[in-house]
Amino acid sequence: MTYTAGIIGTGGIAGMGILGMHDEERIGREKITASHAGGFDAQAEIDLVAGADVEAAKLERFGEAWGIDPDRRYVGHEAMLESESLDVVSVCTPSSLHHRHVVDAARSAADPELIWCEKPIATDVTAAREMVDVCAETGTELVVNHSFRFTDKLRQLRTLVQEERLLGDPQSVAMQFRMELLRNATHLLDTLVYLLDARAETVSGHITGENEAVESLEAGTRVDDAGGGGFVVMDDGTFVTVDCTIPRDSSSMTLQFIGSEGKLYLNNDDGEWRYWRLDDGEHVEEPLPGIDGAWTWEDDYERAFSNAAAHVVDVLEGRAANRSAGEEATRSLEIIIGLYLSHHTGGQVEIPLARPLRDVRVTSW
Repeated sequence: MTYTAGIIGTGGIAGMGILGMHDEERIGREKITASHAGGFDAQAEIDLVAGADVEAAKLERFGEAWGIDPDRRYVGHEAMLESESLDVVSVCTPSSLHHRHVVDAARSAADPELIWCEKPIATDVTAAREMVDVCAETGTELVVNHSFRFTDKLRQLRTLVQEERLLGDPQSVAMQFRMELLRNATHLLDTLVYLLDARAETVSGHITGENEAVESLEAGTRVDDAGGGGFVVMDDGTFVTVDCTIPRDSSSMTLQFIGSEGKLYLNNDDGEWRYWRLDDGEHVEEPLPGIDGAWTWEDDYERAFSNAAAHVVDVLEGRAANRSAGEEATRSLEIIIGLYLSHHTGGQVEIPLARPLRDVRVTSW
């Protein structure tokens, strides 16, 4: 069966490239395969037929690059959702618009079976919860593009941690990644909750106020999103330290897990994954079972979008359960909002957030 897809938001992550991730001369001039459109293009079962954007020039450029019929390029997402019957809708707009576009798509005449939404799920917890609830009410599957979940190595690592208890009982995690929290650290924190299958219970945070995207990435607009960190106590008792204050040029995405039966070191930027089994009080290094090498940009991130699109097909066909559901994506958002709340109130924050705190919004791109 062939499924039809439409994209809301036709900029970088949709398929035209992002400054800081792709070669500058390619951005906006050619199609980038590590993208939503690239993921669809890699699947014979999905046909990208429509696109929508508020900027006509951006829409036309995207439509030409990805071969979308001019009659199916819509200025404004409402027009696309009113005119098209779609199986899949991708939401590739700035994070502050995810809520509106997901809810509108789920309730629209387009009647998609599945919405593939970029990360983070939203910029406040109330919005994220409504997105999840509306999709449940309308029978729409909500897949959030925390792309690491769609890499083969991280999936295998989760099996080792959760099913084969590689670490025994997790006790401590130390994590580091570049600023800013919503734009970048959402990947790091989602990796945490994915591998531990846990939820934050207590959060204490510090926000630096630094945002490098305006200058180095020419984002053009000042937002709340900034570097920060702190500590998190998970509901399984694991104590986690988070440092996402480092500029892109000097940052390396690292996670170190210590458990009752072993320890694990992941350095994604430098391509180094190491594991030590705890044996009679001594850590003995061993290969990670079933994992050849470490996470790399070329072998893992570049393939994550085609893997995600293949997973979309599997979910539509009933062959797989949603691997990156909205409920899961809300777990990392709760931590990020908790870090901001803690910094600005000077106290620790309990998760799940009390009702008035769920509306706290952190603006980002």
